[in-house]
Amino acid sequence: MSIHPDHRHDLGTTPADHPSAEPAGDDTLDLRVDDLVALLTGGRPDTAPDTVPGTGLGIDAGTDRSAGPDTDTAVDSRLDGDLLDSVASWAPADTRFGSFRLVPVRPGRDLPLLSRWMNDPAVAAFWELAGPETVTAGHIRAQHEGDGRSVPCLGVLDSTPMSYFEIYRADLDPLARAYPARPHDTGIHLLLGGVADRGRGVGTALLRAVADLVLDHRPRCTRVVAEPDIRNTPSVSAFLSAGFRYAAEIDLPDKRAALMIRDRALRHVL
Repeated sequence: MSIHPDHRHDLGTTPADHPSAEPAGDDTLDLRVDDLVALLTGGRPDTAPDTVPGTGLGIDAGTDRSAGPDTDTAVDSRLDGDLLDSVASWAPADTRFGSFRLVPVRPGRDLPLLSRWMNDPAVAAFWELAGPETVTAGHIRAQHEGDGRSVPCLGVLDSTPMSYFEIYRADLDPLARAYPARPHDTGIHLLLGGVADRGRGVGTALLRAVADLVLDHRPRCTRVVAEPDIRNTPSVSAFLSAGFRYAAEIDLPDKRAALMIRDRALRHVL
């Protein structure tokens, strides 16, 4: 299962080719005053260790990396950016497959694993990040060097890194031009790294768990959104099974997407 995050390109103005399934909203790409204040005044965490908590996964000092300790130290200073209410501090979630948590990516530690996943043909078909490690490194760097509106994370299940997530502010993203965004809408991208974890309900369980984490830790967020490729039937099906509803089809630069929404008001119903 994978969702290609191609809306990170500048969308320009999206024509209204079809009626929206959502009420009209604001185009909210610019930071709001409260978000700007959070960026300027928010606290920063202490330097994090070079391991994924609870896994023992560390950096191989003998291997060349396109991003090293100095880069990771700079990343540490942004792990708890307040635009997403401190993703790094979110508690683990229980799933039927085990304990799951989001761990913000550190390039010096995680880049080889992420690059290997991106070179899986099933993943590359949607993420389009196949190639040397520098390709994946550039994708991660763009998020780390931003203002904190997107946080790349490892998905760690029972101490094993097995998936990749991007938690992002959909209302501050170019995606907001393609649908009627609401303040603090939060988006999800994901991929499952191992073939053994695909097709047996793991993606559905993790999507539900991550959506619940967002709603539990982001009180101002009323909706979790996603935009899988409309052709990616397994992904769309997983979102539906995870309590998301199909809201509309939207045109993004490289795909026609299914706009999937999980509403806070319906989280205990769907």
